[in-house]
Order: sequence, then structure tokens, then C-alpha cells
Amino acid sequence: MKRTLALGNLLPRIRTLYAAEEIDPGTVRTLTLATKRQQADWLKLFDDPNAYAPRNANLKAWLLGGQTIKAEHALFDVAASGLATLTDLFGDAPCFADASAFWAAQNAAIEARREAYEAQGWSGVVILPPSDHFASWEYEKCPKRKGGRVYIDVRGSGEVVIHEGYLSRAHAKRAERAAQPVADKPKRPEVTSAQQTYIDLHRRAAVAATLTEHPGVALRLMLAFTMAGSPLWNVQPERAVARDEATRESVETCRAETAFDVRRRAVLALLGFPPDKPTVMRSYGSDDRLLVSIFLRLLDLPDAAVLDVVAVVMGETLGVGHVAIEAVGVTLGVDMAEWWQADPAFFDLLRDKEVLGAMVAEVAGQTVADANAKEKGATLKKIVSDHLAGTDGRQQVTGWMPRWMRFPAVAYTERGGVGSVRANALVATAKAEAMQPEPDTGLGPNPEVPDSGGSLPLAA
Repeated sequence: MKRTLALGNLLPRIRTLYAAEEIDPGTVRTLTLATKRQQADWLKLFDDPNAYAPRNANLKAWLLGGQTIKAEHALFDVAASGLATLTDLFGDAPCFADASAFWAAQNAAIEARREAYEAQGWSGVVILPPSDHFASWEYEKCPKRKGGRVYIDVRGSGEVVIHEGYLSRAHAKRAERAAQPVADKPKRPEVTSAQQTYIDLHRRAAVAATLTEHPGVALRLMLAFTMAGSPLWNVQPERAVARDEATRESVETCRAETAFDVRRRAVLALLGFPPDKPTVMRSYGSDDRLLVSIFLRLLDLPDAAVLDVVAVVMGETLGVGHVAIEAVGVTLGVDMAEWWQADPAFFDLLRDKEVLGAMVAEVAGQTVADANAKEKGATLKKIVSDHLAGTDGRQQVTGWMPRWMRFPAVAYTERGGVGSVRANALVATAKAEAMQPEPDTGLGPNPEVPDSGGSLPLAA
């Protein structure tokens, strides 16, 4: 019924244009706000080919003097103000007919709010005009007792948002500085920076010379530097990260990693570190306090215990794929069969059929390898795995090790591309060079190098 009354208030010409679909529903709905005179003026614009008849939201602004302000935004009593409001009977929110009259009443109400807040004891009440905006990230919460302010944010739509207890970041910093006690004037140091450099250089030279007579102390200090870090040291624990989950799980659960973790936990307990610490080594940076703490603790330990710590720290800092792995493995005669056996992750990564054929020959014999030379890689993998497990009627083979995993590492083909084999070549070359006799210069022993008389003791 309300809609019918609203449409009935329109001039007949407007209703005719709407029925002929020359005026859209949104424009007709807005025209119900207009007086008869405004409707007639709008029809003149509509009929004038050189003029523009506003539609929809533009029409509403045209009817209301250029600005649409909802009555709900008023801080004053709308009914008592006597200001005219309009509604199109299609919506629930009436609007002020005269925007300038609204702002006169609204500004008076805002000023009254400001005076009320000042009377309550706020340190300041700031009115932000429609051209400004209260950006919350530029302010900090601050209670009234600490100098907080009230910000009255006036919007162009007529809405007013009040923010109590805030300070701009600039004001907050000034207040923080003002609250801080005045620092005493810095005292002049006892020595100049140049004098300190002189002192430090001579003290370092004396300690370095004395350390040469106490190799046990030097070893403990070196170990402390390795574990705690130093600006002159760059040693980090190997993270041993693999890209695929299967490889990570294979390494984390293998016998060698488990055995090493047992020794690591023993060293953590020896040094008084938490048992759940992932590494004995510090992962990054340096910590002077930790350095001194570790050094003093190591001084209290016997040589055997210190060497246990050395072994774990060295193990944590062995780089994956580094040539040192091959050098140590060959030197100590590491038997990989004691630490590793083929698992699904290993077989999943095998792709080369020539290599698979050679592996079949190692575990099943050349006759079987030749008979299955044209089989798929999956079949060759199964032959190898069945022989290693002794399943599916295959004779079990124990202690088998891929050539790449052995110490020394050997390749299956001449194609290269195996990191452990390259490392073994470097180790072999270094060994050959070390075994060559030094050229006789005819000068005898170097008089500048004193005879140590044998190896130095570990602890002085």
C-alpha cells in the first residue's frame, strides 16, 4: 500500500514514462522523494536533448541539494530540530532535505560533545574534519590518566565516530621520552680507544704465545669456539636435509644416525645442556657468555671426555657430500654393511638400467643378469631385493653394498657423475702426492724450525 501511495504521488507523465520502461525502477523510486515542482523540473531536463536528467544515486543527490545525509547520523534530536526529512517510502532510512541546515545543527552538536569531554578531564579533544581520516594504525591506545585524547572523526556522509583514549604515535613517543628520567652525563672512560687497542693487542700476543705451551687448554678453547661461535669462526652444524620424505625418513631411522644420536645425547648431558637440544653446536651467530661457560666446563673434564665431545662436534659439522667423508671413511676402513642395508627409499631412487643390470650380476650372477637384460627396471629391482631378503625362492645374499656406498667408492660405468667416486679420486691423488719423497735441497734441516722432540701432550 505504501508503494502504491508513493507511486500515486508522482506526476502522470512520470508514471507514463515508467510504464513505457523509459524510466528505470531505481529512478522512479528516487522520484518519490521529490515535490511536484522538483518532478516538473526533472521532466524539463528529461525532455531537453541538450540537458542531463540525473538518474538513481545522482538523482537523489540532485533532489537533496548535492548531498545525501541519513537522519540516523544526526547527533541531535531530529524531531526537535524541525529539519525536514524525506523518504521514498521504499526504504527505511529517511534523509535530510537540506544538507546545509543539517551541518549547522550537526556542528553545534559536535561542539557540545567536545566541551563535555574537556569537562571530563581529557587532555585534548581533536575534531577531524571530513577531509581527514582517523587511521587507527597511526595511533596508540592511551588512557585518560596518562594523557589520552578523544578524536571526533567527522565523515562526509554526516556520520560521526568518536575514538576515546588515543594518542598519535608522535605524541606517544614525546610522552614516553618525557616520562623517562634524565640520564646522567656519560663519564669519560679511563682509557682512550687507541690505548685500549694497544692493551688488547699485547694481551692477545701474550696469551697466544702461552697457549703454544698448553695444547690441552688450546684444544678446549678451540672446541668452545667451534660450539659457541665467534666473529672469526664460521662453523655450522650440517642440517642434512633431503627434498623427499622417503629419504628423510630413511636417514633419520637408520642405525648410524641412531648410534650417533646416542653419543650426542651423552655429550649434551656431559656439558649440562638440555637433553632435547637438537645439536651440540650452536646453529648460528656467536654467544660470548656461552663460549666462556663451555670453555670452563671443558677445563674440568678429562682428556678422554673432551675427545668424546670433539668427535660429536666433528660429526655434526661434517658436510654432506664433502671430500672429508671419503677421506675419513677410507682412513678408518668404514664398513658400510655394518651401518646400512637397502631399503624401499633406495630402490625408488634407482633409474639407470645399466646400473641395475650390474647390481643383478653382483647378487644373482652374470647368467641371471644376462637372462633378464631386457626386462623392465621394476623387474630388475625385484630380483635384487629378493636376493637381499632371501624371498621368492632366491638365495639370500648378505653384506651386499652398492659400489657408490663403499669406502673407497667405485663407479658402475665410465659415464661419471657420482660424487663419492669423484671424492675418492681426490683422496687417492692426495695420498699419492703425500707418499712422494721431498726433494733433497742439500741444506739439511731448517734451522728456523725448532725440534719439538716428539708430539705435544694433549693436556699441559
